[in-house]
Amino acid sequence: MDRKTAALYEARAHEWIAQRRPQAVEDGRLVGFVRRLRGGGRVADLGCGPGWYAAELGAHGYAVVALDVATAMLAHVGRHAPNAARVRGDLAALPFADRSLDGAWGVNCYVHVPGADLPLALARLHAALRPGAPVALSFANLARMQPTAADLRRGDAERRSSKGELVGRLLTGVTLERVRGLLEGAGFDGVSVEPLADSFWLWVGARRARTLPDLVRPRLRLLICGLNPSLYSADVGIPFARRGNRFWAAARTAGLVVKERDPLDALHRGIGMTDLVKRATAAAGELRREEYVAGLRRVEGLVRRFHPRAVCFVGLEGWRAAVDRGAQPGWIAGGLGGRPAYLMPSTSGRNARVSLAELAAHLRSAAER
Repeated sequence: MDRKTAALYEARAHEWIAQRRPQAVEDGRLVGFVRRLRGGGRVADLGCGPGWYAAELGAHGYAVVALDVATAMLAHVGRHAPNAARVRGDLAALPFADRSLDGAWGVNCYVHVPGADLPLALARLHAALRPGAPVALSFANLARMQPTAADLRRGDAERRSSKGELVGRLLTGVTLERVRGLLEGAGFDGVSVEPLADSFWLWVGARRARTLPDLVRPRLRLLICGLNPSLYSADVGIPFARRGNRFWAAARTAGLVVKERDPLDALHRGIGMTDLVKRATAAAGELRREEYVAGLRRVEGLVRRFHPRAVCFVGLEGWRAAVDRGAQPGWIAGGLGGRPAYLMPSTSGRNARVSLAELAAHLRSAAER
């Protein structure tokens, strides 16, 4: 979360609370969210503020974890929702165990996450949720922030508040298309995006899918794009996770990573991860051509937003299905999204005719562009 914004909430929590009320209780949004939850689970109230929503969720019988970056806000939670567990934490680095939550409620908090950090913040939320868990989140509507043409092309933009209480807060606005892409890229399905009437906000509902989230950030050395997650990879939360898959061994041999099967460490070293198709399957042969075509559009948008030094597609089938049936390993003419793009053979153990040394050479070539 933006540090200046966090400091403002810490110093002036009383002022903010005095000007607010739990509007999402009054307009029925919280009750709508509760209907989507399974009974008796653990729910996170993200950016909980004084605990108004934590209190309501608790009254509906849920074990609530109230998270906020400001200790001053958490002090108020003790008065409004004394039974809620209070956690000081950052949306961009959620301190929850994997698959420990049955739902997440986040009203007007992701607006304070810089646009470049939103994919990773949502990826961390995906990891903390059990498959099928619902989320209800709000994002600032970029259309209400006097966007420039460049803002609209990028899909998100940042401003500092210049009026009202807590002047100087970071406000990140997103387009409807961008927020949908963010949620789908982070591994959510059933995504609905609705502009709230006469409001600054977009209201978003989704469910945590059985898949992998994008792991991306600015200034990537290389963006790795697999075909789609296997069911096993989706369940363990690691791309190319099967022991027979040689991606991690090849990436280590090529000098791209130090730790095997550690995608967050790879991201720290400038190696991002995504998939051409988000739907997890037992075998890539279950995918349809139209899924590859739609997925390529999504990945192109990701590339245009984050400008990795290069993109590497692992596996020939997706590119051949979506673009060029005769494509061969090597650099792709014209690249993708304005960046160089490389096509390499599958790292699956089933592709034994390609050696580990050859796979490492492909990855090395893609990373040295």
